[in-house]
Amino acid sequence: MAAEDEGLFALPTSDGTPAAEPVRATAPLAVRMRPRTLAEVVGQAHLLRPGAPLRRLAEGGEAVSVLLYGPPGTGKTTIARLLANVATRHFVALSALSSGVKELREVMNDARRRRDRQNRQTVLFIDEVHRFSKTQQDALLGAVEDRLVLLVAATTENPSFSVVSPLLSRLLVLQLQSLNEDEVRELLRRAAKDERGLDGSVSLSPEGEDALVRLAAGDARSALTALEASADGVTDTGGTVIDVPAVKRAIAETTVRYDRQGDQHYDVISAFIKSIRGSDPDAALHYLARMLVAGEDPRFVARRLVVHASEDVGLADPTALQAAVAAAQTVQLIGMPEARLALAQATVHLAMAPKSNTVIVGIDEAMADVRAGAVGEIPAHLRYGRYAGARELGNAIGYQYPHAASDGVLEQQYPPDELVGKDYYRPTQHGGERILHERLTKLRRAVRGE
Repeated sequence: MAAEDEGLFALPTSDGTPAAEPVRATAPLAVRMRPRTLAEVVGQAHLLRPGAPLRRLAEGGEAVSVLLYGPPGTGKTTIARLLANVATRHFVALSALSSGVKELREVMNDARRRRDRQNRQTVLFIDEVHRFSKTQQDALLGAVEDRLVLLVAATTENPSFSVVSPLLSRLLVLQLQSLNEDEVRELLRRAAKDERGLDGSVSLSPEGEDALVRLAAGDARSALTALEASADGVTDTGGTVIDVPAVKRAIAETTVRYDRQGDQHYDVISAFIKSIRGSDPDAALHYLARMLVAGEDPRFVARRLVVHASEDVGLADPTALQAAVAAAQTVQLIGMPEARLALAQATVHLAMAPKSNTVIVGIDEAMADVRAGAVGEIPAHLRYGRYAGARELGNAIGYQYPHAASDGVLEQQYPPDELVGKDYYRPTQHGGERILHERLTKLRRAVRGE
C-alpha cells in the first residue's frame, strides 16, 4: 500500500503543493523533532551540500534515481519525507515489508498516466528495499531505466549483497554516515529546548549529555528516544536535570547496531580478525564484545579464532592453535555466558602472539602447484611395498629408515623429481619460528645432501 494512503507522508492539497503533516503531541520525540526543511537536517553534509545530487532532487532540479544506504537513525526516511515537499513532483512511498509486484505495477500505471496527462513526474520511495525479492526488484528496472519514476530506495544493508546488479547499476548509491558526537549533541540540545520537543522542561547536565551521546552510537533516533525516556523519568520524580543516574535508570543497556545477516556481521568480524592480526588485544576485545552483546553465535567466533590461529600465527606460537581449539570446545561444552571468558582468553592470546603466515602461504603454494599439474611420480623407494608383487615393481626398494641414523636424519629424496629443492615452508624470524628457521636449514642440508 502506498504510504499516502497510510498517512505517513504529506498529502497534496488542491493546488498541488504538499500539505503540512500534522504531528500529534503524543507522538514520540523522534517523530516530533523530524526535520521540516533541509536546513534542519543534522549530519550527511557530504550529500546535502549545494550541487549534490540529493540536494538537487530535494530542491526540484534535475535528478537521478538514488539508493540511500546507511545504518539506522541516519536520516534516510527523513530525507525521503523532505522530497515530498517538491511541488512539481508527485510523491509515493512504499514499504518493502507490505508491498509486492501488484502494488508496484499500480504505482507504475499511475505514474504513466500522471506523466502523460499532467506532465508530472513521480518520485517513488521504497523503504527496506533489500527485503524485496529478485522478482520484485526486477519489476523496477524498466521504470527506472525510462525515468517513468525517480526511485529513492533506502536500505540498511550493503547493496552489493542485497540489491540485484541490474537495478544497482541504474542507481546512484549514496552512503549515509552515522552522526558524529557533535551532531548528536546538537540534536539533543535542540530537542531539549524546541517547543516541538521538551520545550525547556528539563536540562542536560554535561555528564548526562555525554552519557546519551555514548548510548546513541551515532543513531539520531536512538539519541532522541533515550532523551525522552530520561526526561520522563526525571519529570516523574519532580526533577528538572537529566544527569548520569537519570540516564542509567531510563536506559538499561545500549542497543548494539549489528545485523547477523548483513554487512555489520562481516564488518565487525573483519575488524576483529584484523585487530588480532595487528597485535592489538584491546581493539580485538572491543569487537568481540560487540559481537557477543549483539547476540552473535559464539561458535562462529570460535571457528574464526581457530582459523586465525593457523593463518596468522602458525608456528610462530604453536600454542595458539591449542588455545583457539580449547576455546571452541569450551563454547560447545559450557555455552554462554561463561564461554565468553575462554573466547576472550584466546583472543588476547592470539593478539599478543608473534605472527607468521608461513603455514597458509606454504599450503596454498603447494595446492596451487598440484592444481597446475606439478605432481610427478612418487619416488619408487617411498611407495607402499607390503603386498605381493610390490618388489617386482620396484616399490620400497632402497628406502632408508631414518631411525637407523644416529641423529634420526639422513640423505634421501622425498618429493617427486619435478619438485626437488622446492621450498614451501619458509619460517620467519618471529617467535618460535626463529628456532624452526635454524633447524629447518640444517634439516634441508642433511636430507638434500647439500
